[in-house]
Amino acid sequence: MDDFYLEATPKTPKLYFSKETGEFEISGRSIPENSIEFYKPIINWLDRYIEEPNQSTLLVIKLEYFNTSSSKCLVDILRRLESLDDQSTVKIKWCYEEEDEDMQESGEDFKEIIKVPIEMVLIRE
Repeated sequence: MDDFYLEATPKTPKLYFSKETGEFEISGRSIPENSIEFYKPIINWLDRYIEEPNQSTLLVIKLEYFNTSSSKCLVDILRRLESLDDQSTVKIKWCYEEEDEDMQESGEDFKEIIKVPIEMVLIRE
């Protein structure tokens, strides 16, 4: 199984998901024209990863901004990681900048609906 990598654009985030290390990253802005189509390849990749996950899985989310439709896709990604809980040690880090209360609140909201612990990581400039 190959790693999944997609470079960031002004409207889409960088996606880096490594099967070899079990380290995943979503960073940048997520305001694609069609979020479901944009995230579909990574959802499919995760479905294959779930069949044979690494012993530990780490997802780091460093988003500057995301729209409502991206939020639904993020939930889909987090739910898939939730399903790994008995096969892999899953950690999620939600990074937000000190001045960005919206991203901090979004991370807190995800913490309430996802069973996997989400560590809030403050990025100081």
